[in-house]
Amino acid sequence: MKNFTITVNGNVYDVTVEEGGAGAAAPVAAAPKAAPKAAAPKAAPAAPKAAAPSAGAGAVKVTASVPGKVFKVNATAGQAVKSGDPIITLEAMKMEIPVVAPQDGTIASIDVAAGDAVENGQVLATMN
Repeated sequence: MKNFTITVNGNVYDVTVEEGGAGAAAPVAAAPKAAPKAAAPKAAPAAPKAAAPSAGAGAVKVTASVPGKVFKVNATAGQAVKSGDPIITLEAMKMEIPVVAPQDGTIASIDVAAGDAVENGQVLATMN
């Protein structure tokens, strides 16, 4: 039995594989070595995107509740919104998920665009 840690689309999986022979173990061993190298560059650019826009804008951060793709941006910077108004619509698992204003206020910044991939907890917009 061999244990591997594999990263797929940013999700980390611990996998245990039975050895069937020398030919079966070699391809399996090569895949986990390549996965962390590919995952590291993807993780590095995501952090500056989330940190840079949120540094200068509003006091209230509006974050993604699920990982997915930005389907639609419903609000613009400077727009007044009420609690529960949709700001951004995310697409995850073939569903459209609205990200709503947590309180009444004004949109200070929109930090994503339609088509952007987002992670759970990433700042999408800020409000005052």
